[in-house]
Amino acid sequence: MGAGWVAGVTRARAMLSRALGREKAAEVASAPGLDDAVRCLSATAYGHDLLPGASLADAQQAVGATLLWHLRVLAGWQPPRGANALRLLASGFEIANTRDHLRALTGSGAPRAPYRLGTLATAWPRLARTRSPQELRAALAASAWGDPGAGSPAAVATGMRVSATVRTAAALPEAVRWAAGRLALLVGREVFVAHHPMTPASARRAGRLLGTAAVTATSYPDFRQRLPATARWAVNGVESAGDLWQAETRWWDRVEEDGRELLHGARLGSAPVVGAVAVLSTDAWRVRGALELAARGGGRLEVMDVRA
Repeated sequence: MGAGWVAGVTRARAMLSRALGREKAAEVASAPGLDDAVRCLSATAYGHDLLPGASLADAQQAVGATLLWHLRVLAGWQPPRGANALRLLASGFEIANTRDHLRALTGSGAPRAPYRLGTLATAWPRLARTRSPQELRAALAASAWGDPGAGSPAAVATGMRVSATVRTAAALPEAVRWAAGRLALLVGREVFVAHHPMTPASARRAGRLLGTAAVTATSYPDFRQRLPATARWAVNGVESAGDLWQAETRWWDRVEEDGRELLHGARLGSAPVVGAVAVLSTDAWRVRGALELAARGGGRLEVMDVRA
């Protein structure tokens, strides 16, 4: 197996040179306006699709598109198992495409250009051809995503996120704690902050990773107490559901720290590839947050509140 990973692992480590880094991202965040922040990024790996005068949403989407391109390039160097790992770790882009497509179908949002997924798509070409929420839900149910349990934009987005985390945890041992922690934050926010009960289908799926006792909890304290250790770390110290946003940065910090640890040594296999994706993804999340702070007039990156 090792020989098949040589090119993939080598390319994964080389891709880290595309990351902006915390110090440079802090400079972007301190810019006095979005246009200044975009100019600051123009000579970096994120500058390719960033246009002067871009809105915050378009600038953040351009940052996401850069990350996706890096993941697509990286996937091209992987053996089949590595490519499958990249597809799972890039699930958020297909979720974003589907969310935007469904909003356009329901008239609740303007059409947006979708992310170009290429070989990292799970079911997007089929989903993109749907012409009603019912048809979209049926297409999801017939794919690896599974039935979200309802056809509303909120139910579909939550159902896809639950599906992605559960499938990632099942396929990638290196990412189990990240996935479980991510799912704990998602369920906590949806149920106890937004007061959006999950559909039975999504609740059953989430229970595979968080346990039925946690998913059926009727209060945030009970939910937090009933989480398994693999997920509870993400909400430790968060006494109120309304403060869950504070755990977001901690989750990303943990992903980046673990990702760098996976990159250490001379190992060949999926671990360094997963680690590289973790570092690159955290970097893109940080840059998106820096752009938002700049759009508000500039601020300290350490105190940003970015919902990924």
